[in-house]
Amino acid sequence: MSTYVIGDIQGCNEALEVLLAALEFDRTRDRIWITGDLVNRGEDSLGVLRWCREHDDCVVAVLGNHDLHLLAVAQGFVPPHRKDTLELILQAPDREELLEWLRYRPMLYREGEWLMIHAGLPPQWDAAAAQTHACELERVLRGPRWRDFLKDMYGNDPRRWSPLLTGQDRLRFIANALTRTRYLHSDGSLEYQHKLGLGSVSPDLVPWFDFPNRSGGDARILFGHWSTLGLLVREDVVALDTGCLWGGALTAFRLEDEQCFQVRCPVR
Repeated sequence: MSTYVIGDIQGCNEALEVLLAALEFDRTRDRIWITGDLVNRGEDSLGVLRWCREHDDCVVAVLGNHDLHLLAVAQGFVPPHRKDTLELILQAPDREELLEWLRYRPMLYREGEWLMIHAGLPPQWDAAAAQTHACELERVLRGPRWRDFLKDMYGNDPRRWSPLLTGQDRLRFIANALTRTRYLHSDGSLEYQHKLGLGSVSPDLVPWFDFPNRSGGDARILFGHWSTLGLLVREDVVALDTGCLWGGALTAFRLEDEQCFQVRCPVR
């Protein structure tokens, strides 16, 4: 049995099919983990979502910011962005089944030494705290108040973690940390403006995984979200968003031997 962790797909269903064929994926023996952002901006978000739901017995996908955005758009809380490619999902006859399946995906998944999230962690959270706070948000998304959260999900504040945060502020911070983080300010607060790769920003900004005395070093973290960072394999973190959407590659990382597999993606 092999476990393959795949970076952000973002609706690039053709690339997913090519990658799965290259891996000789067999659902009876293999598992697929996905770092979030199953949908949006690619040409066939509906196909990706249907494949994942149909392979629910062997797929683990955490929620990314584009997945949460789809849920909010579907409820009419925000209009689609100009570059969104969600319309086929919203018009699909199995729309409600797909959205319900998506709403029940985890915000974080941990197995053994590996911890998978979409984006990053604030420096105050170790792996146990991250799991606890992810579960807080999961309970809301799967409970009767899920629409209330999505309605007021958007916003950048609060930017710094405090255990005293409550209500929507607390949930918004958890969602932003897990699905939007790239850089941190020197005080550990989340920074949202910069999306460029390492060495392209001012010295007072630090990649979340290099923050001094970061608490989350007790797990090996798999994440996506950061296409300009590209493939990064270290002892503490593995970054797997290699910009398939932008003409880069779709990447799979096999946990058993830490081997990487890639298929090139067309420029869109």
